[in-house]
Amino acid sequence: MTPWEIHAIELTNCNCNFGCPCQFGVLPNRGNCEAAVVFDIEHGHHGDTDLSGLRAAAIYHWPGAIHEGNGQMQLVIDTAATDAQATALERIMTGQDTEEMKTMWFVYARMSPTRYPTLRRPIDLTHDMDARTGRVRIDGVADIDLVPVPNIVTGEPHRALLKLPHGFEFREAEVASGRTTLTGGEVAFAPLIDTHAHFARLHLSHAGVIEGAA
Repeated sequence: MTPWEIHAIELTNCNCNFGCPCQFGVLPNRGNCEAAVVFDIEHGHHGDTDLSGLRAAAIYHWPGAIHEGNGQMQLVIDTAATDAQATALERIMTGQDTEEMKTMWFVYARMSPTRYPTLRRPIDLTHDMDARTGRVRIDGVADIDLVPVPNIVTGEPHRALLKLPHGFEFREAEVASGRTTLTGGEVAFAPLIDTHAHFARLHLSHAGVIEGAA
């Protein structure tokens, strides 16, 4: 196993209601799970391969809850990555160099027997975690937009935090509202409109969440 470490901002949009039942050990409220996830890596490495400044994404579909399996997944790695960097990210995001059950990537890959070839595409990304806004354009794959959850009465931005003291993905996330339209790729699902989204700071390694950094 090659040791690795990643410190990144994660932007996620899934098909469930705000809050995401998965975070509470509850079945998905629409019966299945569909998601687009983007990673903006601030710094990191896989063995001697530097991963700082790279971007990657993943598109997922499960016919039921994630833990029930039978999922599909496709990774996207920014064209700015070298072949060595792309290979390293692919190994990390498919759980190949991770201790068993220690990251969400390990779980998602094990629960997705259908894995389509990794795509190389430019990932155009802007985000402001404090403002809970983000815009992602992956040519021929997906358009993703995140905005604050609106107050149900006034429409003003509503702030909510997810805190998971023992989470294996993040320990705290800012909840947002997301819209995703898939424009290509092998995984397909209908547009996500005003569904759960979040921003989180990831501090992960082959052994799981890096204590003290998360």
